Amino acid sequence: MNRVALDDRDGPRDECGVFGVHAPESDVARLAYFALFALQHRGQESAGIATTENGHIMTVRDLGLVSQVFDEEKLRALQGEMAIGHVRYSTTGSSAWENAQPVWRSDRRQVALAHNGNLINAVELHALLSEQGVQFRGTSDSEIIAALLSTHDARRIEDALADVMPRLEGAFSTVVMTKDSVVGFRDPAGLRPLALGRLGDSYCLASESCAFDIIGAELLREVQPGEMVSLGERGIETRQVVESGRKAFCVFEHIYFARPDSILEGNRTQVSRRKMGEILFREAPVDADVVIAVPDSGNPAATGYSKASGIPRDDGLIKNRYVARTFIQPGQELRKHGLRMKFNPLREVVAGKRLVVVDDSIVRGNTTRQIVRMLRGVGAHEIHMRISAPPIRHPCHYGIDMSTTQEMVAHGRTEEEIAEELGCDSLAYLSLDGVYEAIRSTRATHCDACFSGDYPLARTESANGKFALEDLAVVRS
Repeated sequence: MNRVALDDRDGPRDECGVFGVHAPESDVARLAYFALFALQHRGQESAGIATTENGHIMTVRDLGLVSQVFDEEKLRALQGEMAIGHVRYSTTGSSAWENAQPVWRSDRRQVALAHNGNLINAVELHALLSEQGVQFRGTSDSEIIAALLSTHDARRIEDALADVMPRLEGAFSTVVMTKDSVVGFRDPAGLRPLALGRLGDSYCLASESCAFDIIGAELLREVQPGEMVSLGERGIETRQVVESGRKAFCVFEHIYFARPDSILEGNRTQVSRRKMGEILFREAPVDADVVIAVPDSGNPAATGYSKASGIPRDDGLIKNRYVARTFIQPGQELRKHGLRMKFNPLREVVAGKRLVVVDDSIVRGNTTRQIVRMLRGVGAHEIHMRISAPPIRHPCHYGIDMSTTQEMVAHGRTEEEIAEELGCDSLAYLSLDGVYEAIRSTRATHCDACFSGDYPLARTESANGKFALEDLAVVRS
């Protein structure tokens, strides 16, 4: 099995982004391309677009960024009146071509499907389908959802979905396309985001509203937890398939995942993150000379911390945004420079200064440790780390790859012990109450399990691992 090794990136790995549109008079493949371009931050391993024309679905998908997978020739080949698209970071199954999406199947009906989330009962459903003789090409839980819908004997995909959705456990913000319609649906807890937009007289679906902005669409509302939204010749149809009990939208979307210009639950993400920085100063003030961010994720909170404290903000770390795009290994001579491929400190800004260094999260601590070392190396007098989220101590089972508990630097350590481990003079995290104050909401409608260990769905602790379906395939072979 080809399992991708963990890189030196410290933050949680992104998950996936989905898009769907029904627009008969438009170049739907081009709309999907640019929407995925806006959602690229949600996954960089693979990208794909499927279109429907005259009752036939055509799919192009491959490993790589959206701009690497598609060119003018491929987009011109994707004709039709409907399209769905996907950008992927693998949360179930390895980063292999077979697991790139949209998933395409043609059993009783043709379907193409793009999924953001993670099923916690994937192994059970896979075993059930396998016993019925259903064959699988890949090892992702997304193909399981596609198989359940493709093999279903209901005449309309909407009726098939109404039967299948209650059988799915976990997180699934998904778009599925048949020859007749594009249908979006969201799990009853609403763990991952999914929004509905309008493009002229047509409608579209996307993981985040920033995908609507780039194509000139208008955000209408979020798809409700447990809701199905169908886009087709008859316009838009909605159905509440599963009643939502405990809503549990991922609070980490507000902190880290969503683009700063997206709107989540009525909040512009940039504004929420700036507010987190302001509250962080209130909770953890420090006497210092300059506030710097770990770019780009720490930028809004650093601005908020500076505003609330009156300490000037400056750019002490310069980020190379193209470092993840190289496949060339640095070699032994360059390896000692480590993180300088990604960040370079500015001596003129930090030398002799007492620094407040703001970032939005720490998971394993590798990146933070190296940043502290680099800043010391160019003469920083004091380094006070301020993190605009609580300490991450628990893994996510709902579509985010966050390392194991043992790898997390906050596991079993106090803030003072973490500061010593990272080599900084002090460390403070934003409280969970501070997060909810910033997004103007409460724990009652969110999932914060990565901080609290309080998983909102039953049976989560026994959920499948990332490679569970691959391990199952090995056993069977």
